Amino acid sequence: MVSVKGLKENWQKWSHDHQQYQKHNPFSHDIRPAAVVPQKGQDSYGRPLEGSMTEQRGKDAHTHVSREVWELCEVIRNIGELRYKDGAGSGADGKVISVQFGKLFEHYVTISNKVVGILLRARKQGLVDFEGEMLWQGQDDHVVITLLE
Repeated sequence: MVSVKGLKENWQKWSHDHQQYQKHNPFSHDIRPAAVVPQKGQDSYGRPLEGSMTEQRGKDAHTHVSREVWELCEVIRNIGELRYKDGAGSGADGKVISVQFGKLFEHYVTISNKVVGILLRARKQGLVDFEGEMLWQGQDDHVVITLLE
């Protein structure tokens, strides 16, 4: 059974902790002295506070997207075809694994409906390559996606 005194102490602790947090929150409309706001160029600029739940959610999201990129590369390895790369080879003996976007879309959409976004992230990380800025289902089904690693 919880006593009124215990509830009051818990509330006071939460209130005090929240006030301390708000002192460091640059978006707080509190009248107290303004929080130190990181300036452009500083390591902490554009980043959540260390140890905060926001930082943890960002790390979790990064882990999840990295896992999806890895799964996409595995799907390309499984359904792709070994081809000779034009120009300098990046694979063994200039061979790479490639797949057309239409075929990849058909297979991967059952795993995730974010296939284009994951492809763009994989290209940014240097894991795949394809022509164009964006891929559209139907219109770009013939575009060849090449696994670089």
